[in-house]
Amino acid sequence: MTWTVTRVLGDRNAGLYLAGVVVSGFGSSAMWLVSGIWVKDLTGSNGLAALCVFALWAPTLVGPVLGVLADRTRRRPLLIAVNLALAALLPTLFAVTTRGRLWILFTVLLIYGAAGVVHDAAESALVATAVDRHLLGDFNGLRMTAAEGMKLLAPLTGAGLYAAYGGARVAVLDAVTFALAAGLYALLRVRETPPVPDPSAWRARTAAGIRHLRHHPELRPLILAAATTMLFAGLNGATVYAVAEGLGHSPAYVGLLYVAQGVGSVLIGLVSGPLLRRLGERRFAAYGIVLTAVAVALRAVPSDAVALVCGAAIGFGLPCVLIAAYTAVQRETPAPLLGRTSATANTLMYAPNALGLAVGAGLIELVDYRPLLLALGLTRLLTLPPLLARRTTRGS
Repeated sequence: MTWTVTRVLGDRNAGLYLAGVVVSGFGSSAMWLVSGIWVKDLTGSNGLAALCVFALWAPTLVGPVLGVLADRTRRRPLLIAVNLALAALLPTLFAVTTRGRLWILFTVLLIYGAAGVVHDAAESALVATAVDRHLLGDFNGLRMTAAEGMKLLAPLTGAGLYAAYGGARVAVLDAVTFALAAGLYALLRVRETPPVPDPSAWRARTAAGIRHLRHHPELRPLILAAATTMLFAGLNGATVYAVAEGLGHSPAYVGLLYVAQGVGSVLIGLVSGPLLRRLGERRFAAYGIVLTAVAVALRAVPSDAVALVCGAAIGFGLPCVLIAAYTAVQRETPAPLLGRTSATANTLMYAPNALGLAVGAGLIELVDYRPLLLALGLTRLLTLPPLLARRTTRGS
């Protein structure tokens, strides 16, 4: 584990990238939590507070369109520009002082989400160029560790800052982290050639990423498995409050379950590089799916210890297929197409999560959570056959 961290951080570009992820991820995690609390305080509405998350995730649905931007310009200047633009945008939230001005907050969150889609597409594309290809698995794992680590630490800081000074001060903190991330990206040493103008129609350029994923024999099963996994993750996420209630706890206990899951995600990020090299993307993803399926099913056992261990196991197993898919996309996609392909992959992988949450919210009202968890654990295994099938050649 230590060798993996040292190996990645020994690469200058990889180290700078990870530092940028830590800095901007801290501010983003704090802001994502506080935006909902802010709306709840101003309106008293749980529905409007939930819309904050929707506003942040909604641009993911048009990821293939936004991803084209990452292929039409050099990625390093684009990353710097996106971070500086967000740093300039966030202080406008000082104007949100009443319920009547909440439209400003929701507008900023939509722009924030759209900028995040472009940022992630450009980052994924540039990483494939700037970081040693042999380190991509290690890098993607440590990126997961950094992001999940910030999700564990930043919300407490954001909530404390909000309680003491209000939401606008948290927005300033987030703006500062984006400015610092822009500075770190400016230090990257990468030689990019200007993109070649694409004479094809806008719709054809947008669909190119979809075609690449659909016809690639290695990427297609991984993206399908990741999308299905995230669908089930949404269904499972809808049961978490029922699990806490079944254990005899208040809803606040859910926070402890999420901490356990976050710890598992941090750990898998530290060991994913060596495991990817040993197992390959498909087997690594398949083992993660099996572990997650078992952990989800065992959550039906009425025991605090089992629930916490299962939470950590879900956090360990769930990211495996995502890390495998990200790494495969970076390795198997031509550089001129990588921005829109990455954005398309993100859309295909994460959009089902929202659907799963919506369906799960309805199911949990109709079905007892214990048989539902057992069913979810078993049906997760349906994603395994395409991953474990014999590999085909590209010409077949």
